[in-house]
Amino acid sequence: MPIFEYKCKKCGHVSSFLEKTHQAKQEHACEKCRSNELEKAFSTFSPQSGNSTPSDCPECRGGPSCGCPNL
Repeated sequence: MPIFEYKCKKCGHVSSFLEKTHQAKQEHACEKCRSNELEKAFSTFSPQSGNSTPSDCPECRGGPSCGCPNL
C-alpha cells in the first residue's frame, strides 16, 4: 500500500496516510487540528537503507522542526 502525504489547508500540518490504490477517494482528517480540508502534497520516493538516526541528518542534526525523514 502506498503512503500519501496531505497538507492541511487550515493549519499547514503535513500528515501521511496509507491508501489502497484501487479504492475510491478516502477521507482523512488532519492529525493536528482534525480538519478535513486536506490537499495532496507532492512527495518523493525515498528508500531508506541502513540504520540512520535523527542525529545522522547533516542538515539539522535531528531538530524537531526540520521535516527530516529520519525523525
